[in-house]
Amino acid sequence: MSGITASTLKTMIKNYTEVSATVFTDAILENLILNAQQRIMYDVPIDADRKQQSASLIVGQQTYNAPAGCLFVRGIQVYTATDGTITGANNWLLRRDQTFLNEYIPANTSTGSPKYYGMFGGATGLSDTTSGKFMVAPVPDATYAFQIHFNVMQTTLEGENTNFISLNFPQGLLYACLVEAYGFLKGPMEMLTLYENKYKQELEKFAAMQIGRRRRDDYTDGTVRIPIESPPQ
Repeated sequence: MSGITASTLKTMIKNYTEVSATVFTDAILENLILNAQQRIMYDVPIDADRKQQSASLIVGQQTYNAPAGCLFVRGIQVYTATDGTITGANNWLLRRDQTFLNEYIPANTSTGSPKYYGMFGGATGLSDTTSGKFMVAPVPDATYAFQIHFNVMQTTLEGENTNFISLNFPQGLLYACLVEAYGFLKGPMEMLTLYENKYKQELEKFAAMQIGRRRRDDYTDGTVRIPIESPPQ
């Protein structure tokens, strides 16, 4: 199966369930597809969701907006460079709770190159002002360049567009949608069980690629080998 668009996926859901558009309206189908995409995102880490963004810290400013659409931060690097270039010496900030940072510099009087960071607020939207914030300590004493590594929610399927899941995991996406569909229809239970099992089978293959093959290389980890028993000579 090649990649599928949202409109194709809607047609497939109706064909597989043999339910007409009178029941499965566009609004309902879009909700089922969104639920399926979110389930996949939570079930397996996807490299396509990993992003990074560069900027500069501001002298005397402790808190910053997380990047637009940020779901969670994987790490923050702070460079010694103060001209915005992401090169040269750098260090990874240690993540701590916001309360730790407040105790560490209770009056924001400790300045220097940041050593810690903490998150607060939630990933509530797509803009940088609604996707949470992070704070650093000590408070920057220079315009240090930094790079933030984070994960985002994939672009949702709408109309004729595609995304990484629909192009690279179409079978799993379809089965996840059918699980949502039969849950909405409240049965038959055997069909819901069938597609739940099919989804899990496809998920294992997809996960083996995302957190297996894509996280290793032949030089570092060696070539993947399958032991085969040989009959005694």
